[in-house]
Amino acid sequence: MTPMNRLDSNTRTTVLSCLLEGCSIRAAVQMTGVSKKAVMRLLAEAGAVAAKFQDAMLRGLTCRKLQVDELWGFLYCKARNVTPEIANKHEGAGDIWLWAAIDADSKLIASWRLGSRSAYDANVFIADLASRLKNRVQVTSDGYKVYLEAVEGAFGCDVDYAMLVKVFGKDQREDERRYSPGVCLGCTSPDRFRRPGPGAYQHQLCRAAQLDGSHEHETLHPTLEWLFAQVR
Repeated sequence: MTPMNRLDSNTRTTVLSCLLEGCSIRAAVQMTGVSKKAVMRLLAEAGAVAAKFQDAMLRGLTCRKLQVDELWGFLYCKARNVTPEIANKHEGAGDIWLWAAIDADSKLIASWRLGSRSAYDANVFIADLASRLKNRVQVTSDGYKVYLEAVEGAFGCDVDYAMLVKVFGKDQREDERRYSPGVCLGCTSPDRFRRPGPGAYQHQLCRAAQLDGSHEHETLHPTLEWLFAQVR
């Protein structure tokens, strides 16, 4: 195995290319012959450089429609399995949430944050997003209530904001698909500040239809039918 201090530029590029293509760290080790510690160290260094570059370049954005959401993950083990011994040995072990704002048109990640699923992290995340935008924007979120205070605090009234709340049914195969969402039965949209136009919901509605396995030739829930009709 090749240690970190002996990696040339071509080897570093190969390792990072493997990781960017979705390979696991273990797969990258097997494909390149680089040690696991070297791959992890290279990933951390490259991530720090990428974050610095992104922070500097993603300024004055002219996005028109943004969707914000959170993605759950864990470090080392899930929060319920963290013992005092694990906490002392692995700082930060447990649940972690990725907050992300994606441009519905270009798929650009305008802002992101790693942290807990707290009101504090929501406020920091939305404030960072607002600081990167040049113009008024439409923002769509799920029904998580911390967004209400965060959006109002960062944007004031200079935003078109709405919640799109998906209504899920019970998954009949719950024993086989523990981490999969149930069937999407429809969507509701409580009015928040100024309501965006129907086009702001199109991407999320299409994604909701994909989640429950709907296809064009199948009958959609009446709520989806009405909202798609507004988009058309």
